[in-house]
Amino acid sequence: MAKRLVLSTLVLLSVFVSVQGQILNPIKWTSSVSVEDNGMGTMTFSAVIEKGWHLYSMDIPEGGPVATSFNWDKIEGVELMGEPMPDRKPHEEIDEVFSMKLGWWEENVTITQKFKVVDMASGYDIEGYINYMLCNDATCQAPSNETFRFVEEKSQSAPTVMSEPKQEVAVSQPVNARADFSSEELWQPVDVQNEGSMEATGTSSRSLWYIFFAGFLGGLLALLTPCVWPMIPLTVSFFLKKSGSRGKSVRDAIIYGLSIVVIYLALGLFITGVFGASKLNELSTNAIFNIIFFLLLVVFAISFFGAFEIKLPDSWANKMDSKAERTTGILSIFFMAFTLTLVSFSCTGPIIGTLLVEAASMGDMTGPAIGMFGFAVALAIPFALFAIFPSWMKNAPKSGGWLNTVKVVLGFIELALSLKFLSVADLAYGWGILDREVFVSLWIVIFGLLGLYLLGKLRLSHDGDSNGVGVFRLFLGIISLAFTVYLLPGLWGAPLKSVSAFVPPLYTQDFNLYGGGFAEYYDYEEGMREGAKQGKPILVDFSGYGCVNCRKMEAAVLDNNEVRRLLEDNFVMVKLMVDDKTQLPEPVTVEEYGKEVKLRTIGDKWSYLQRYKFKANSQPYYVILNADGSLAAGPVYYDEDVEKFTAFLNEGISKFKE
Repeated sequence: MAKRLVLSTLVLLSVFVSVQGQILNPIKWTSSVSVEDNGMGTMTFSAVIEKGWHLYSMDIPEGGPVATSFNWDKIEGVELMGEPMPDRKPHEEIDEVFSMKLGWWEENVTITQKFKVVDMASGYDIEGYINYMLCNDATCQAPSNETFRFVEEKSQSAPTVMSEPKQEVAVSQPVNARADFSSEELWQPVDVQNEGSMEATGTSSRSLWYIFFAGFLGGLLALLTPCVWPMIPLTVSFFLKKSGSRGKSVRDAIIYGLSIVVIYLALGLFITGVFGASKLNELSTNAIFNIIFFLLLVVFAISFFGAFEIKLPDSWANKMDSKAERTTGILSIFFMAFTLTLVSFSCTGPIIGTLLVEAASMGDMTGPAIGMFGFAVALAIPFALFAIFPSWMKNAPKSGGWLNTVKVVLGFIELALSLKFLSVADLAYGWGILDREVFVSLWIVIFGLLGLYLLGKLRLSHDGDSNGVGVFRLFLGIISLAFTVYLLPGLWGAPLKSVSAFVPPLYTQDFNLYGGGFAEYYDYEEGMREGAKQGKPILVDFSGYGCVNCRKMEAAVLDNNEVRRLLEDNFVMVKLMVDDKTQLPEPVTVEEYGKEVKLRTIGDKWSYLQRYKFKANSQPYYVILNADGSLAAGPVYYDEDVEKFTAFLNEGISKFKE
């Protein structure tokens, strides 16, 4: 009968959050080992992850965050069988910051490693550590090591689990042995008031206002299409004739406008309710979905160019129209509004689709509903206004060739936007067919052709006779060509900040003439010495190659012109990558909460510095220090408020001068 020997140990200390600071501890590890009579054994490592956090998987592409990995310091008396295996597949999603597909686990995961005991009589000794990284929506932890040891000596009847129970996060005692760390004074702890990871304030409300105005703008564009604009005078005229009185016609037109709002708002709520915001956001970053949407937008663009017309089956519109004729009162008006929605689909469909994808990427449950509400309001307002003031109809532009021009312009815009979705898929699969300069080149061609079209230098087969270019169209052409000229330096690596959300990341640029920027030091002691030499305060940035929010802060805040000016003129910048995997000349043993912890990499060293000196372990994390290592200002966490960060820098300058 097989004998199973199982001894489990807890390999993570409870988190200690003292009045001195805050150390995040969102994961708990347990480990166990079992050995059969035939010598086949299993090591089991179980992780329980706090809600809202995720643990990166074991298969992360190069250039992404730190993957979960197993490292073996000692393997005596056993042979490992295969690789560590998780009990379930990780969730996968396209991360737009890293521009690649990443996998992670939430809530829990169990990883097993099979092995075979070489000689059951001689025992075994297995020692190693798990290297891993966790993030949530607001912050990332520095990569951490979870050590373990399983021992069965010959004289023992059961294996002994000698796990060093600490996740290397909490600091309780000064380090007594730090032979390779120079400038001991610079490492002395400082009194900081850590208040946890600060999320950007007001982000949700700003996002909703953004998506509302995006929807409103989309509604105005849809209003100026051949499918919708001609319906305004027809509908208003219908109400005036049917009602017999101006007051009743005004009331009916307002109800008609409200019906349009209700229909589109219901559509947004339906999509949100069926899929949920998280599923919509997942779809918006899914590579296959982006390829499909790219193809869909290209088809719509070709349709806008006049190659063919896309519309819903006529039977649908006829059915709604017949219902409107058979019913009376408010219900009749509602069916008329529904008929407009179906008839105008060929023009409004691409705009609505783009809007819903943008709303989904906000990750807010109300995003699609708010976007559709803005779209519907813009679409409904003219019907109500022209019904209230019918004399305005005399001054309104008549249907004609200008509507076709609007449709073609939308076709160019749809074609340009489609490349954004293809770019996401290209980056995810690593095709390399749409690098930054290729993307920018295509935009230059598209918006250049749009400018020529608006100026009448380019004509399509279905364009009518032209009587010249109007003033408004002339200015639109100038704007389009000016934007084309603006894009040109992007071919040589110019940042193009106004469109950075659309173009691929700068690292995909093969040819970049725009280098430079202020110097950054990647060694703490070296940066501190340089600060003392120049007589400047030192801004220490605890960051990481795999820190999503670090990249967001760099793009939104550190690249701001005013912030860059303050940094270049007044600071020495020290950036410490807590996930730098470069090995130290030899491991360094330090003490945390009475336990010995080995620092094996440069990232371990900087992570320990953050925990020991500042009693924090989340990134990004910014502090301003004096040359002696004392605190001048901070800390500051992830917050994309430029004014707050500027105030933080000015405070540091002022305190340093004092």
